[in-house]
Amino acid sequence: MRRVLLLVVAMVAGLVGAVASPQVANAAEVVNVVGLSPTRTAVFVRSPAMNQVVQVQILHPAGGGSRPSYYLLDGLHPGVNESTWTNATDAERFFLGKNVNVVLPVGGFASYYTDWDRPDPRFGNYKWETFLTRELPPIIDGQFGGNGVNAIGGLSMGGNSAFILAARNPWLYRAVAGFSACPDTAMSMPAIVASIAMRGGDPTNMWGPINGAGWRDHDPALVADRLRGKALYISTGTGLPGPHELELKPQLAENILTGGPVEAMVFACVVGFEQRLRGMGVPAHFAYRPLGTHSWSYWQDDLHDSWPMIGSAIGA
Repeated sequence: MRRVLLLVVAMVAGLVGAVASPQVANAAEVVNVVGLSPTRTAVFVRSPAMNQVVQVQILHPAGGGSRPSYYLLDGLHPGVNESTWTNATDAERFFLGKNVNVVLPVGGFASYYTDWDRPDPRFGNYKWETFLTRELPPIIDGQFGGNGVNAIGGLSMGGNSAFILAARNPWLYRAVAGFSACPDTAMSMPAIVASIAMRGGDPTNMWGPINGAGWRDHDPALVADRLRGKALYISTGTGLPGPHELELKPQLAENILTGGPVEAMVFACVVGFEQRLRGMGVPAHFAYRPLGTHSWSYWQDDLHDSWPMIGSAIGA
């Protein structure tokens, strides 16, 4: 009888091992860590979902201890060697002394930080939602002091993506921020389609046929109730030249000629999104700037303005 029992236990253990081993084999893993400063670390993660190594930079306190994490996403043209948040704003200096991990993915050109239905000939195999919501958080929490409390935010494309990811994974985030972003996929669909197509990608490879079920499945406005109870911050300018257009910068003309009309469209879209949330009784803070274009100086201002709300929600 004892031999039979041992044999059954061994068989069960073998079956459990056979089921569990693929999960272990397919887990994301850190392949390299580079300390860039006492408060900034580059982490290179092998993503099974995307079958590539993804760099993530973390802004963090100099000391130890556990802390919440703020995933901060880039725009359509993300940095190549670092997030544009650290080379176009004062984010690194701003977060000094704050008890939070600021998690900055590097890459994701025109990806909308989502899982694409099909590999795209221009962009490759994008599976950003899986990476950001399944593969990366256990690494941040297990190896870099994260305590499991998270917020997510971003600008423009990254802001839309932050709300999409939060609506699809509401258990993961306590706060969401979007700067110059309109997270109403139906309203912003023409801009999303154009932004991908103009960069050589096929928008139907992302969520399937335009305005089909896949696009509706990624529309926070349709499932805004999932955002209830979170701290929500959305900002936009009007597109009219503002105080930062008085600064002499190399991109000044582009900010006015291109960033002005883009921001005006975002403004109109955000007004509609606010009406949608109000109609559903979902509280959110909308920061309307009377002036300002679609440009980094304003997103730096938004980062500062939103932090008391975001930081408080995650206990940072």
